[in-house]
Amino acid sequence: MRRTPVRLAALSAVTVGALALSGGTALAQDGQVDEPSSFTSMFTVMATPDMVIGQNNQPAPGEPGATGTFDYRINSDEEVICYDLRLEGVTGEYQSPARTATHIHEAASGVSGPPRIAFPNPEGDGEVRTSSGCLKGPFTTGVMANGQDSGTGFSLKQIEANPSAFFGDTHTAGYTAGTVRGQLTPVPMGGVETGAGGADAGDAAPIALGAAAVLATGAAGAVAYRRSRA
Repeated sequence: MRRTPVRLAALSAVTVGALALSGGTALAQDGQVDEPSSFTSMFTVMATPDMVIGQNNQPAPGEPGATGTFDYRINSDEEVICYDLRLEGVTGEYQSPARTATHIHEAASGVSGPPRIAFPNPEGDGEVRTSSGCLKGPFTTGVMANGQDSGTGFSLKQIEANPSAFFGDTHTAGYTAGTVRGQLTPVPMGGVETGAGGADAGDAAPIALGAAAVLATGAAGAVAYRRSRA
C-alpha cells in the first residue's frame, strides 16, 4: 500500500539576478505534467504582507490586506511538484526579474534568498486569483546568479530535508520585494491508505485535518484526502 493524498484543498479563505524587470506573466517553462499517482510529502504556506523581506534583509511590507494560500504536493523521486495557489486582495500587474512572479525561494524566515522554482502566476477576475498544476524538474527561474540559472542543481529533496529554509511568495509592480510571503510548513500525510488504482464511490472517505493545529495560526481550514484501495 502507498500513502497518497489525492488533493490538497485550500486551507483558508484568508489566507534577485541582473535581468530587466518583466511582467512575469508567461507560464513557467519547466515541464507541465500530469499529477503523479503518489506523493512523498506535502507542504502549505500561509502568506501575508508582514512577512516580506527586501534584498537588504530588512522588512519590506507587502500589499496591505493581501493574503496567499500556497499548497504543494511533492514526489521527490520523480522531481514533480503539484501546486494549488490562491491569492486574495492582490492588485496590479505582476513584475519580477524571473520568468514569472510567483516562486519558491530558498531562505529562512527574516532573510531574502534566490528563487528555485517559478510557477505560473495566479490569474482571475476580481478579488481572487488562482493557479494549479504540476511541474517537473529540472527547474529554471530565468534569474541568473554566478553565471547560471538560480534553479540549477536544485532538487525537491532539499525542501523535504529542511522545509523551513524555503518560502513562497509573489511580486507585483507596486510591491517588487513581494506582495505576500510565508515559509513552507509540512502537512501530515499519515493515516490514509491508497493504491495506484482508482477508487469507487464505496471506497471514498474524506479525512479532515485542522489547519490551525497544523499551522498554529488560528486560520480555519482542512486538508482533504480520498481513501482508495489498489
